[in-house]
Amino acid sequence: MNRSRLTGQRLAATFLLGCVLLNYPLLFLFNRGTDLFGIPLLYAYIFLAWAGLIALMAWVIEHRSD
Repeated sequence: MNRSRLTGQRLAATFLLGCVLLNYPLLFLFNRGTDLFGIPLLYAYIFLAWAGLIALMAWVIEHRSD
């Protein structure tokens, strides 16, 4: 399979994962009154999910399957 086509498919899958992670049902699970190291749990989840998606996109773009 062509490398650019495979990369495009992986980035599309990463986009869909981001849609699921940042959608209402999962956000509702983290909307609690508790804190994580002084940060509200919902904000920590959004930041970590966002950072994880950026790291996953960087890995997909830089990864070479030889």
